[in-house]
Amino acid sequence: MIELVWLIPLFPAIGFLFNGLIGRWFNLDKRIVSWVACAALGLSFLFSILVFFALLKIAPEARDAVPDKVLFDWIVSGDLKTVIGYKVDPLSIIMALVVSGVSFFIHIYSVGYMHDDPGVTRYFAFLNLFVFMMLTLVLANNFLLMFVGWEGVGLCSYLLIGFWFDRDAPANAGKKAFVVNRVGDFGFLLAMFLIFAHLGTLEFNGVFAGAHSLDVVTVTLITLLLFVGATGKSAQIPLYVWLPDAMEGPTPVSSLIHAATMVTSGVYMIARCNILYSMAPVSMAVVAIFGAATAIFAASMGLLQFDIKRVLAYSTISQLGYMFLAVGVGAFSAGIFHLMTHAFFKGLLFLGAGSVMHAMSGELDMRKMGGIWKRIPITFWTFLLATLAIAGIPGFAGFFSKDEILWQTFNSGHRYLWLIGAAAAGMTAFYMFRLVFVTFFGRCRASEEVQHHIHESPPVMTVPLIVLACLSVIGGYVGIPHILGGRNIFHEFLQPVLGGHPEATGHATFSLVKPAFASEGAAMGNGINMELLLMGASVAIALIGIGIAFYLYIRKPEVPKRLGERFKTLYTIVFNKYYVDEIYDACFVKSTKRLGTFFWREFDDGVIDRSVNMVAKLMLWLGGVLRRIQTGRVQGYALGIILGAVVIIIFLMR
Repeated sequence: MIELVWLIPLFPAIGFLFNGLIGRWFNLDKRIVSWVACAALGLSFLFSILVFFALLKIAPEARDAVPDKVLFDWIVSGDLKTVIGYKVDPLSIIMALVVSGVSFFIHIYSVGYMHDDPGVTRYFAFLNLFVFMMLTLVLANNFLLMFVGWEGVGLCSYLLIGFWFDRDAPANAGKKAFVVNRVGDFGFLLAMFLIFAHLGTLEFNGVFAGAHSLDVVTVTLITLLLFVGATGKSAQIPLYVWLPDAMEGPTPVSSLIHAATMVTSGVYMIARCNILYSMAPVSMAVVAIFGAATAIFAASMGLLQFDIKRVLAYSTISQLGYMFLAVGVGAFSAGIFHLMTHAFFKGLLFLGAGSVMHAMSGELDMRKMGGIWKRIPITFWTFLLATLAIAGIPGFAGFFSKDEILWQTFNSGHRYLWLIGAAAAGMTAFYMFRLVFVTFFGRCRASEEVQHHIHESPPVMTVPLIVLACLSVIGGYVGIPHILGGRNIFHEFLQPVLGGHPEATGHATFSLVKPAFASEGAAMGNGINMELLLMGASVAIALIGIGIAFYLYIRKPEVPKRLGERFKTLYTIVFNKYYVDEIYDACFVKSTKRLGTFFWREFDDGVIDRSVNMVAKLMLWLGGVLRRIQTGRVQGYALGIILGAVVIIIFLMR
């Protein structure tokens, strides 16, 4: 069954070709198009499950040594030899399950959400292509094929974010996502060049087996460049700015990007390259610091937003920061664990937001909602479960994964990073319950016409909400901490790939106990009591955040306005997202436009065009001179011939 791993990405590719070619050429009924797309993802998910169970039958210590499934040679040129091949190990199959499973339910949800859209055929074709590219990325057995998927999800994000391209905002958002990601992708490309130059291969097995031959400077440079690529795809500081604007696309697209596909690729790539990162303590430090900074920075921007999808967008950036914090302190399994649980509850949150929009006639502003929880009970209760999960309330999926990241951060000696992560957790609980309270409770602030049409979404949209709600509750129980008397099945499964690696001879490796950027004696809290204490502290912080949100938006809803007026400057700065977009626009966008204008006017027009015009004028002048010789008189021509003959004779007689 493992040999059939290549079918996992094949089915979405077939769905893309069918809908993109046959569906559009023959103008097939949108029901056929939508269910073909869903069937393609369903089959992909089914084969992911079958390959997963086949892998479980293999002894745990041999699961990372399963031979790659190579379909054929791809690029063979000199020393470069790459193949179209797929890797089956615990990490790749977990990612395939998450990507295909969550995407499958998003496809089903899309059948109802996009029902009346005239571009539904194009939509499902792009959606299938998106999942195909993401599955190619996570199943690839070499960097070059991974890069194809890496670039493919970037292309698909452009197509889907700008799906309604006849409007300026989606078109501009799609271009922004595409351009910003190209900045990060340049780092990934340079890293591949360095890997091939020093190791002579791009296949994962060869690269990781030969990693011990790399010196510290080289491996640090490679891993930092890979991280540059990850900051683009996974929306970390400073390349996070595209993700909030990506909300201009259809809501299921937002769910797909934020939960199961594109933004998780950077975390996966670093986890896949854990051997390289374990040899580069400086790179690990950079990843952890940037992850923690992104987590709290994005969380602060989500505190005051009123667009329901943008709140969730900043939440995604913050949660991705947690994942990078985890892999940065060496807790690779914890990072992937949070990636999985986050896919469940963040996918549900976005789909729930879409269901709210469906009920509210497309409204996004929370200030125009309120008091609707009884009118859309399935949407409300599933949304609430996802909110409890992301807030880290015990018993829900997010509690297990987020608490483990905080514990691993503290236990590895990074007290300040733990403090930042804990603060971000409290802010997350606050702004998420602020969203719930403002959206679902209080009096309804919508217009009479909108209130008249508030209704629950159809079953094709609510069933995926229920399924993802169940996963948001139970999804974390595969990673119960030992301190709670459980068995961390998730970590045991990933251990062959993400477990400890022997030190590379002659190199300084990253240590969880005493990392390169932690102070002497920073490692502490290894005891059971300390872990329980920190677990209780994280829960208390989340409850405090929820309590503040309840006080401000349920008990005293007039207080936030007074606080905003009292701290007007700070409120304005945070509400406008620290003016980062404006700063980028002034420093990079406008300056690039000015530079382009300069080259256009001074170089293109002033040098290139002027040179071409001068040549044309010279030829015109020469033509005018030569034209005067052509008099049309035979006597003149005869005289010219005689004079020419005389000159030739004189020349020959010398």
